[in-house]
Amino acid sequence: MTLACRHLRRALRLETSSPRIPKMRPSLSRAFWTSVTKLGVHTKPRMPPCDFIPEKYQSLAYQRVLEINNQHLYPPRTAYFAEPLLLHQGHMEWLFDHEGNRYLDFFSGIVTVGVGHCHPKVNAVAQKQLGRLWHTSPIFFNLPIHEYAEKLSALLPEPLKVIFFTNSGSEANDLAMLMARAHSTNIDIISFRGAYHGGSPYILGLTNVGYFKMELPGAAGCESTMCPDVFRGPWGGSHCRDSPVQTIRKCSCAPDCCQAKDQYIEQFKDTLSTAVAKSIAGFFVEPIQGVSGIVQYPKGFLKEAFKLVRERGGVCISDEVQTGFGRLGSHYWGFQTHDIVPDIVTLAKGIGNGFPMGAVVTTPEIAKSLAKRRFCFSTFGGNPLACAIGSAVLEVIKEENLQENSQEVGTYMLLELAKLRDEFEIVGDVRGKGLMIGIEMVKDKMSRQPLPPEEVSQIHEDCKHMGLLVGKSGIFSQMKKKRQSG
Repeated sequence: MTLACRHLRRALRLETSSPRIPKMRPSLSRAFWTSVTKLGVHTKPRMPPCDFIPEKYQSLAYQRVLEINNQHLYPPRTAYFAEPLLLHQGHMEWLFDHEGNRYLDFFSGIVTVGVGHCHPKVNAVAQKQLGRLWHTSPIFFNLPIHEYAEKLSALLPEPLKVIFFTNSGSEANDLAMLMARAHSTNIDIISFRGAYHGGSPYILGLTNVGYFKMELPGAAGCESTMCPDVFRGPWGGSHCRDSPVQTIRKCSCAPDCCQAKDQYIEQFKDTLSTAVAKSIAGFFVEPIQGVSGIVQYPKGFLKEAFKLVRERGGVCISDEVQTGFGRLGSHYWGFQTHDIVPDIVTLAKGIGNGFPMGAVVTTPEIAKSLAKRRFCFSTFGGNPLACAIGSAVLEVIKEENLQENSQEVGTYMLLELAKLRDEFEIVGDVRGKGLMIGIEMVKDKMSRQPLPPEEVSQIHEDCKHMGLLVGKSGIFSQMKKKRQSG
């Protein structure tokens, strides 16, 4: 969801009439209907109001778009839905397709559109900068990059004050890997199983999601370790995670003492003892795993893991590509929710509200270590247009209190979704913080076996036909993801 989604309570009720054109849809799975008929969700809901009128679509025919996609765009099968959406226009939390149908966007361009589609202030800043200066490259000074660097650095704690600008999250994480190795003079880097840190050849070694892997040699010196997942892992339960909603799985932990954390730490120590060299380069972590299904760790785990990594000479990298910029509500950065300060932070997605942009923030000491070993340069990183947009995004988050909105609306939504989990057998878990929320679909709560992909896909299709766009992910594609703009 976008951080600016202020009408969520109305949206959840779907309480007013919809201008959408009704469409026939295939019948849903028996498992789904067994659940939803209890609440009468099989009747088509009505959309909340929207006073924005999109422009009329007057371009390529839908069939011609499909032909071009299949012939010229790679990969051709990435589009969601059996009948892919041809989106035409966006306005704040709304998207409009080529037929004028309106959709409430709960996925925000894969956790990217943080302040709303085509936010008026961000649009105005971008248009003004377009008319002034698009590009120079970093060999010349320009005002937007300096203004933005000052604003961004002010939001991060000491000693995280040196910024390298990039064009994407994968590029940012590539550079962070290089920094960790240059500073530590070690090779081995650890990441969680289920982690997603990007798809470039270098960083793919730290991405541990099967369908992103290749049957070719990967990056050397990358080692995976057990993800401390309190819902699917061997330990954890109803006291373990930092969320308004806990898993219904029982555990022996006390509210102030998490035994699951201690058991997962022993697994982490085992990785350090057996799978990597005595001295390591670092540890990459998402404060909440995104692609694997909004996976949260036991409270206190990362604080202890960071200590162990630093004892081995490694640096700690927080991948904030999905969790940063107030999305989690209680804090501006995901690492703050774990009471830790990393050595390197990587940023992308929400940093530019959809404009291609990324950044790596680190300490002066680590930056100097990299500078001793290579000249670090990016033709497009930190270009004037990107930085002007980045500054506007920061201003909107502050002026519209979007971090606070994420906390309020996200908590409300989590608690409401937990009621569905308690009622319906196929809703195995509800989890997350702020407006980073996951719903895990299962065959039944006892086995926790994932709901078959075809049934999850059918629910996904039905949401679309009701005017709601959500994501799906997880190792088994069993997760429904709701990551809104504010």
